[in-house]
Amino acid sequence: MKKKLVGLLAIAASALLLVGCGKASSSEKNTTITVGASSVPHAEILKHVQPQLKKEGINLKIKVFQDYIMPNKALANKELDANYFQHIPFLDNWNKKNNGSLVSAGAVHLEPIGVYSKKVKNLKDLKDGATILVSSNVADYGRVLTIFKDAGLITLKKGTKITTATFDDIKTNKKHLIFKHTYEAKLMTQFYKNNEGDAVVINANYAVQAGLNPAKDAIELEKSSSPYANIVAVRKNDKNKPAIKKLMKALQSKSTQTWIKDKYKGGVLPVKKVN
Repeated sequence: MKKKLVGLLAIAASALLLVGCGKASSSEKNTTITVGASSVPHAEILKHVQPQLKKEGINLKIKVFQDYIMPNKALANKELDANYFQHIPFLDNWNKKNNGSLVSAGAVHLEPIGVYSKKVKNLKDLKDGATILVSSNVADYGRVLTIFKDAGLITLKKGTKITTATFDDIKTNKKHLIFKHTYEAKLMTQFYKNNEGDAVVINANYAVQAGLNPAKDAIELEKSSSPYANIVAVRKNDKNKPAIKKLMKALQSKSTQTWIKDKYKGGVLPVKKVN
C-alpha cells in the first residue's frame, strides 16, 4: 500500500512539473518592451501598433513623458528599452552633452514645426522689429532658421550647417526680427493663445495636443523634405534585438504610415524607411 501511495505521489509530482514547464515554455514566447514617448502623436502611434505586436509575441508597454529631458535619461539608465519623441539632431546634441551613446533604430514620422500668429497671416507681413518667440531647444534652431531663410527674411553665414545652426549664424536680417529663444517647448502654445509676441514657433506635437491643426493654422510650415524626422532611439547594443526589429517593422509598415497620414491630416507626416 505504501509503495502504491509513493508511486501515485511521484506521478502527481511529475504531472505538476510538466504543467509548470508548459507554462514557462509559453511565457518564453512573449517579450515585454517598454517605450517612452511624448503623448501626442508618439504614444498614439505606439498604441496603434500594440495589437499587431501582440500577435507577434511582443507586449508593448508605453510610458508617457511630458518633456524632452527625461526620456533619454531614462533610456540611458535602462529604465526603458527605447524611446520615441526626438529627431537625430536632438539625439546627437544630447549624446554630445551627456557623453551618451544612444542611437537611432529608424525614422517613423515628421512633425513639421510651424510659425503661428494671431497678428499676421503671412511671414512676409511681419513688421520691422517683430518679436519671434522660439523654444530653448537648440536642436530645432536650424529648422526655424530654414523657415525664415526660405521666406527671404534672413540669410545665413557661409558654411553654416543647418542641423547645428544657431541664431548667431544669421548674416542678414532685413526686418530686424528679434528671436527670443529661452522658453520651454511645451509653453509655446500658451504664448500663442495669449497673443504674446508677433509670431510663435511651435512643435507639431504640442500644437496638435493643444487642438491646433498645423496644416491649417500655421502661417508657415516646415517642408516635408526636412531632415528632422522623428526616430525611435535605443541603446547601441539593443538596435538589432528581435523585439526592436519587430517594433520598427510595425511602425514603418505601409498600413501604419497610411494611418498616420489619415489621422493627423498633415499635422504629422509619414516618412520613408530611413535608418
